[in-house]
Amino acid sequence: MGRGLLRRIVLAFLLSGLMVGTDAKAQSDFKVTLLGTGAPIPLPNRFGPSTLVEVGGQKLLFDAGRGAPIRLRQINVPVGKINALFITHYHSDHTTGIPDVWITGWVVGGPARRTTPFRVIGPVGAKELMSNLEKAYALDIKIRIEDEKLPPQGIATAVEEFENDGVVYEQNGVRVIAFTVDHGPAIKPAVGYRIEYGGRSVVISGDTRYDQNVIKYGTGADLIIHEVCVARPELLGNAIVQRIMAHHTNPQEAGRVFSQAKPKLAAYSHFVLLVTDATPPITDNDIVVETRKTYDGPLEVGEDLMSFEIGNTVTVHRYKP
Repeated sequence: MGRGLLRRIVLAFLLSGLMVGTDAKAQSDFKVTLLGTGAPIPLPNRFGPSTLVEVGGQKLLFDAGRGAPIRLRQINVPVGKINALFITHYHSDHTTGIPDVWITGWVVGGPARRTTPFRVIGPVGAKELMSNLEKAYALDIKIRIEDEKLPPQGIATAVEEFENDGVVYEQNGVRVIAFTVDHGPAIKPAVGYRIEYGGRSVVISGDTRYDQNVIKYGTGADLIIHEVCVARPELLGNAIVQRIMAHHTNPQEAGRVFSQAKPKLAAYSHFVLLVTDATPPITDNDIVVETRKTYDGPLEVGEDLMSFEIGNTVTVHRYKP
């Protein structure tokens, strides 16, 4: 082995240790990270919708859109250490990362490998989804068990479904409550989640129109993470744009939610931005200006890998590689 290569290996090892140490120091016992804040359109800066909640020693993943395992790797969270995945609804942009999270958490070696069943919690439809994924990847799973001697229990699934609002997860002081939201008459089921721990709470709206249930479960929360949909004014007459807008919440409507729920901090994620190559882009400032017409409280325009520490106050961290 040449000295140059040896130096690079040693340097990479030292830098890796430094990154892990820095990340561990920054963590609290209730931390939320926006892994992906995008929509179906592939964007390098906004991966598919996915939110990680690290709370009470547990790692809970809410939706798994495009690229979720990559974002987890960027913040040094082993994909095999996810305790449970919660699904808000079955649109593809919220689920395309599920097989990647499930299989990669089993394939990656060492102590980070999952050796117990992959736990999935979602409204009715979760069992059918995971059953079909098991069929789709059956040959890959068979090969890896035979060839790589991977533990079969690590690729097994444990799926729980629910139909009504209420507690869907409770462990070591952490409680997750699911609540129905209105994503449109044809898009059912669709839910949001409230995560509670130590007198603190975070609400994830899921995909929804303006909905009183988000206000009900978001009232007094430390942090509300809400979807948002914006279209360029010149596109508002387009029938397709109108249909998409009718399934989501615009900034003024989201501002009304925040004004009534009064969280310590409101943050946007899952940006459905409706533009064309011929129209100007929609900026963060455009979204803020519209929100301020109905809400004057603390607000963050989310970005991939932005994190929030939930304590007596909510502290915002922007990702620095």
